[in-house]
Amino acid sequence: MGLVTWGRTGDDSVGPGFRSLAKAMAVLMAGSAAVALGAPAAKAQQAAQPANSQHAGQKKKTDEKPSGNVTLLDKILIISRTGESAIQSLASASHVGQEQLDRRMATTPNEMLLGVPGVTVQADARRVSSSINIRGLQDFGRVAVIVDGARQDFQRSDHGTQSTFYVDPELIKSVDVIRGPVANTYGSGAIGGVVFFDTKDAEDFLKPGETWAGSLTGRYESNGKGWTTSATGAYKINDNWDVLGNIVYRDYDNYKNGNGDTVAGTGFDVLSGLLKTTIRPSENSDLKLGWVGSKDGWTETSGGVPANDADLKSNTFTARYNIADEAKSWLDLHINASYNRTELGLTTLVPQNRFDPVTGLPVALPPGSTSTFDVGTTGIDIWNTSRFETAGIAHELTYGGDWVGDNVDTGGTAGGDSFYTPGGKRNVSGGYVQDKLTWEWLELVTGLRYDNYSLKDDTHETSGDRVSPRITVGVSPFESAGLAGLQFYGTYAEGYRSPSLTETLISGNHPAGVSFPFLPNPNLKPETGKTVEFGINYKQNDIVEAGDALRLKAAYFNNNVDDYTDGVTLSPFDPTSGCPFGPGIPICFQYQNFAKAKINGFELESVYDAGWGYAGLSASIINGHTISYEGVRADLATAPSSQVTGQLGFRFLEDKLTVGGEVQYNGKPKGNPVAKNYTLVNAFASYQTTDNLKVDFRVDNLFDVKYTNPLNGSTTAVVYEPGVTLKLAATMRFGG
Repeated sequence: MGLVTWGRTGDDSVGPGFRSLAKAMAVLMAGSAAVALGAPAAKAQQAAQPANSQHAGQKKKTDEKPSGNVTLLDKILIISRTGESAIQSLASASHVGQEQLDRRMATTPNEMLLGVPGVTVQADARRVSSSINIRGLQDFGRVAVIVDGARQDFQRSDHGTQSTFYVDPELIKSVDVIRGPVANTYGSGAIGGVVFFDTKDAEDFLKPGETWAGSLTGRYESNGKGWTTSATGAYKINDNWDVLGNIVYRDYDNYKNGNGDTVAGTGFDVLSGLLKTTIRPSENSDLKLGWVGSKDGWTETSGGVPANDADLKSNTFTARYNIADEAKSWLDLHINASYNRTELGLTTLVPQNRFDPVTGLPVALPPGSTSTFDVGTTGIDIWNTSRFETAGIAHELTYGGDWVGDNVDTGGTAGGDSFYTPGGKRNVSGGYVQDKLTWEWLELVTGLRYDNYSLKDDTHETSGDRVSPRITVGVSPFESAGLAGLQFYGTYAEGYRSPSLTETLISGNHPAGVSFPFLPNPNLKPETGKTVEFGINYKQNDIVEAGDALRLKAAYFNNNVDDYTDGVTLSPFDPTSGCPFGPGIPICFQYQNFAKAKINGFELESVYDAGWGYAGLSASIINGHTISYEGVRADLATAPSSQVTGQLGFRFLEDKLTVGGEVQYNGKPKGNPVAKNYTLVNAFASYQTTDNLKVDFRVDNLFDVKYTNPLNGSTTAVVYEPGVTLKLAATMRFGG
């Protein structure tokens, strides 16, 4: 496709009022804030969540420190189907909590996931459209991105990111990540892993004894002159019914990179909202009904010149019912239903020279030509966990099933961009059973998942199915004080990803620049990920002083993805390629299977927490390559940078003031022609001036480094990330 970058729209239909409020809040912030420079390291010490924050009636299983607080790795994972925390999980799992999110003052999903090992976010210049990469795998459902139980499956064929989503960080209270196909109870296709964004609840916002509360946040960012205004309100109707609403408006201009050059197409404005209610029909059950929506606007540019006006609307509706009863150990039932619809419309701003998608001959798109992308995703997820014992062995037997249906409809002016994102329907479903057995120092997890898929358009239809196993063994062999918290585990797990509509059905001619045909491939095989992982978990309290805590997770993994799918260039001079001669250059493009992709790496996540502060260290090293059926080896194009992130924070004034810093080293991945090594330094301070006023200050890229995410670079274009950025925010809270 023709190269495009993204910018902000000139549409101010929702902007002036919010912009004025944002500027007024900024004046308040400037008058309130004169605090020390510090850093956004993750505060490992957080207050324990309410008992029903995971599942109704489910006993909370955190490893508490003597102080009664828990570290981030002790937090129950919202995506855990057996109520585990990250440190308890026999898998590579991470939790990002509310305090971390607050300190990062995130604008995009990329900033929310800073320092999470094995996770990289690609956004190109499209700051409101992100694609998550886990262990070198991304796009087309390889990573399941879930918001309140709803899969985010929007996809648009283009250079750069393919499967994209946007969720406003102001709406999120936590992010959980599980890396690798061990997450096969969370839906089909997630051979890379799962990222679950959990939105805010009234019970998290209201203080004890309050029946209502509200807050206003205003923030200014220096790079791109970005304004953010957020308002939250919560009301407790009675002990069994509460509701929360949140609205956020952001208005950002193009930012400058570390060399002081403006990066075209990086501005945007977004209006986002959240409405969520929790109803508790009984002591042991709850029903959560939610809506998350956004209206985004930006301008696509080509060669630095505005090309398309883009407007995107996204609405996600969710219903989650949970019932559990400790008196009935067989009952821990969860029923999730969701619907997500994303509509993207492009309107050309200038005449554009394109090629007809059928004939390949030149055509001209006049200003006002449109392209539309409409993706609707419906999902149902039902599971239950039964707990019992046999011969002294504790069982947690989890069984369930899920279904996700994508309905893709594209259209617009002939020759427009939407013709290269195929329309059609795709259904994936599955059922699974998993048993977690615990006996003294031994844990054993065994599971099977069955997947089935079908996809079709007007002329093609394909389907397939498979059974994928998982087995994990964990041992805690030591009883001495210093080693009692040490656990070793080993895992073999498989995952199954069906081809997407685009990979299977894309057709027509390349739209701009040069003409050549895209060839559909209805015989494309599904991918099968086969991962071997060895890891350790370590937890220890009272190491240096009373009340401190150390948590550490580390793992080595080796993932072989059989029948890996990627785009290849074919020649019409090869009679076996199926590539015809036609207008333009003599090549064709088609998604084809490779024999496999081999990916291996190491991940580390650790945090030490004491009353005076905290320190954290995370790291990930990922290498990967593909192997064709002819045995030709090539570097994996989606291999991310190797990363080491150090965090250090100090607490003062009875924990009202926290200051600190982050340092992150990024190493160039193999085979990337434009990537370079780079190091980022961030600083942060957060001060709770009164019970009702909090001031936050942050500096990202303190030394103004010019750098690019290797996933955003190519031999033809490089998108550089923001240079030094100062962020200043104030939050006023009131309630009664």
